[in-house]
Amino acid sequence: MINSRFAVAIHILSLIASGPREKVTSEYIAGSVNTNPVVIRRITGMLKKAGLLQSQVGTPGAVLTRDPVEISLLDIYLAVQEKEDLFSMHENPNPQCPVGKNIQSALEDTFHTAQTAMEKELASKSLQDIRTRMAL
Repeated sequence: MINSRFAVAIHILSLIASGPREKVTSEYIAGSVNTNPVVIRRITGMLKKAGLLQSQVGTPGAVLTRDPVEISLLDIYLAVQEKEDLFSMHENPNPQCPVGKNIQSALEDTFHTAQTAMEKELASKSLQDIRTRMAL
């Protein structure tokens, strides 16, 4: 399931791409996102681990490691989402039920196709595309 971390991560990266490094602190970003700075630091940590951001000890703020046009939305999605499929199957349907014993195999291909289509769409869009839509 996609949660708000993905949207917040795009928000964070858009702010960092737009502002001077020393001004774009976790407190500043938290004010823009309207959340706690701890949430921002957690997501920023994920983005750093994925190699999308870097920072230096003693220097406030972070910087993008690549130009916004080179960062796909799929890169961001993979950085902050759990390593599970978009669609989860319920685990123990009743094998004695005609629907229960067949539902997982009936849904598997459709769910896989939908996830692949979403990932393809995210791969085709960049952080810069989002910034352009916001006129940044």
